[in-house]
Amino acid sequence: MFKLYNTLTHKKQEFKPIKSKKVGLYTCGPTVYDFAHIGNLRTYIFEDILKRTLKMNGYAIKHVMNITDVGHLVSDADTGEDKMMKALRREGLKPDAQSMKELANKYFLAFKKDTGDLNIIPPDERPKATEHIKEQVELIKMLMVKGCAYETADAVYFDTARLKDYGKLAHGRAEVEEALARVESSKEKRNAPDFALWIKAVGRHEKHVMQWPSPWGRGFPGWHTECSAMSRKYLGQPFDIHCGGVDHIPVHHTNEIAQSEAAYGAPMANYWLHAEFLTFGRNKMAKSAGTFISLADMEKKGFKPLAYRYLCLTAHYRSKLNFTWESLAAAQNALESLYEVARYWPKPEAVEPSRLENFKEALNDDLDTPRALAELWFVVKSIDESFRAATVLEFDKILGLGFKDYIARPPKIPAKIKKLARQREVARAAKEWQAADKLRRQVEEAGFLVEDTPKGPKIKSKIS
Repeated sequence: MFKLYNTLTHKKQEFKPIKSKKVGLYTCGPTVYDFAHIGNLRTYIFEDILKRTLKMNGYAIKHVMNITDVGHLVSDADTGEDKMMKALRREGLKPDAQSMKELANKYFLAFKKDTGDLNIIPPDERPKATEHIKEQVELIKMLMVKGCAYETADAVYFDTARLKDYGKLAHGRAEVEEALARVESSKEKRNAPDFALWIKAVGRHEKHVMQWPSPWGRGFPGWHTECSAMSRKYLGQPFDIHCGGVDHIPVHHTNEIAQSEAAYGAPMANYWLHAEFLTFGRNKMAKSAGTFISLADMEKKGFKPLAYRYLCLTAHYRSKLNFTWESLAAAQNALESLYEVARYWPKPEAVEPSRLENFKEALNDDLDTPRALAELWFVVKSIDESFRAATVLEFDKILGLGFKDYIARPPKIPAKIKKLARQREVARAAKEWQAADKLRRQVEEAGFLVEDTPKGPKIKSKIS
């Protein structure tokens, strides 16, 4: 039985798709105004594990991830300027549509590289907000006709008072009241939580470089509008699963549900899954908190992207994960140790069925990756060697840690290194310890290690 924690019902439920063995999956993608930080990337890793686990259970998946390239203001509360406009100034670019497109493409390509380096399977569709203005305008028209939206001098707003269960997704979370408290009220808004569906190119947005005509004047869609319009276009309504980070619960996902259900009279999605924050000391990982660490920052310090993926798998996706450079180093050391052991296994033969069943049970229990990793280590340390390679490769279809590049691939040891190792043994036999240590250092400087075993020295490569 495959169980997932549904934020909407606040409990763990058996997963039952709308169509047998077919899943519609929508995941909130990046706003392409800057590099993704590793807190963002933790959510994408969780979504990748979900997707791989669905495949493990025999489901065919249609995965849609939006790309936000307009309409996301610096505050979730419809205040401030568009993040894309702010990024144009930050990078000294011309305030025109072409520069905006180039900026968006730059960070979209960076995002694709980051997720590729983390071994995240790409979505089937990556619709951009700027390429779906027609669908968003049609959604707003429908809400206006139904009396669920109203026009003011600066925007078209959704009337949250029209829904008795507005905020049901976030019920019971402290972030809800905090988020609503940050929402600025205006003289023309009917209710403080009302949110913008269409933002007019007036006032502070008059010089916005991305504008489109609409029945309410030139402007651009609100951040929430795009997800409702594009998810319906590509997946229909309702669809099976909607994912994102927990920061999306009180505002973005709450507002998606409100406008989608008001427009179409049906649930938006049946299951809502959210990844918890990555914390850095006392703060969550966020640009606004000054705790921005990118994947490139980690690589500059000598860490590999898959070491970060491994670190994320050590904590359940619904638990906060505190990031430290020490924990990342421990994760990299653990992963490299696994790679090095796997090099010397015989070629894959047969899977150990009981261990595979335990592994699947862990993942089918709301994606319990810590338990799945424990099963991986048990296989590495405790089962017959003839089963290890095939079993770990089967595990890695979900874990995505790149074992296929290491299993049964012992390093080629150059003749020069073998000669140094033999000379070291001669020095050790003669108790010439300084000479032996010098020879060991020469081996290590060349990228290899000498491990002394009861059967004699064993030469290993340093993981490259």
